[in-house]
Amino acid sequence: MMVAPAQAAAALVAAVGRGDAVMFPTDTLPALAAHPSAAQRLWDLKNRPAHKPLILMGANLEQLRSLLAVPWQEPWLQQAAACWPGACTLVIPMPGPLADLLNPGGTSLGLRVPACPMAQQFLDRCGPLATTSVNQSGDPPASDEVTARLVFPQLPLLAPLPWPAGSGQPSRVLIWQDNAWQRLR
Repeated sequence: MMVAPAQAAAALVAAVGRGDAVMFPTDTLPALAAHPSAAQRLWDLKNRPAHKPLILMGANLEQLRSLLAVPWQEPWLQQAAACWPGACTLVIPMPGPLADLLNPGGTSLGLRVPACPMAQQFLDRCGPLATTSVNQSGDPPASDEVTARLVFPQLPLLAPLPWPAGSGQPSRVLIWQDNAWQRLR
């Protein structure tokens, strides 16, 4: 079994640019990530059903807004300001090519800005990424870099190690439906 080394942000940015999957810490659980155009890699690695969408994670709201290039409703901006950076995923109507990549057949997109400075710095360098938890579909998620490496030993991890501890819990998920926020998780 080959174990990929922990790599500095520049090496991981290059790996993402080649379409590789990588792992990094967040304020909740470690993230398995890839460039949105390589999102299929995440479903394949995890044996994840295609109907389960991925999250687009960015360094900050402005990075996400500039990538999505759609008008944001005032309630979306207010909720983003109230919960980001933090352990909250906002699911908003977002039909288009990015939703097609991360939520095949869907017309919404889950967005998140983590409160982990290490994750924010990495996302600032590489841009928003398609993300999910580090685990095989149906298994419990990894809680740190040690368990992440056990799940996917071939994938590089963001250095330095050890990672800052996350909460160990998935993010809260709010969806914009019928002109109001509904809690999914």
